[in-house]
Amino acid sequence: MEREQLREVQAPLKERYREEPAAAIVTLEASGELGEGVSCSVQTGRAIAEAGLHPASGGDGSQLCSGDMLLEALVACAGVTLRAVATSLGIEVRSGTVRAEGELDFRGTLAVDRDAPVGFTAIRLAFELDSDADGEELETLMKLTERYCVVFQTLSRPPQLSATLGTAS
Repeated sequence: MEREQLREVQAPLKERYREEPAAAIVTLEASGELGEGVSCSVQTGRAIAEAGLHPASGGDGSQLCSGDMLLEALVACAGVTLRAVATSLGIEVRSGTVRAEGELDFRGTLAVDRDAPVGFTAIRLAFELDSDADGEELETLMKLTERYCVVFQTLSRPPQLSATLGTAS
């Protein structure tokens, strides 16, 4: 997508959201179905992804780990955001890679040590780009990518979170 195409597509949306802020509030959702053993199938919109235990917590590695899926969501969102920002700023990015990695201490999720954290203790996001942009342009690109990446911002500023449990009767 070219810069003008992106602006043409986004301009009426931006205008509508300025005039009707409530129209910009969209509820995204995901659902899954509990599977055999310790698994859950999630509809991704393109395919069904079956998640299970990571080998470090007893899985056999044949199913997706939800931690990997979280990092994949971050990579996907950051990559799309970087492309959109680069397009908007007129910065040519010929190609590139996005990588996310993070540490988990499985003692926490396996209840081996009550003091061990459950969840990622650190996540690192890295880009390697093929671009002739100068240092200042790349700094701006990175800053705006971090600022506008939904998954990055959600991880850096966790939302209010709640869980409920019902029974199928």
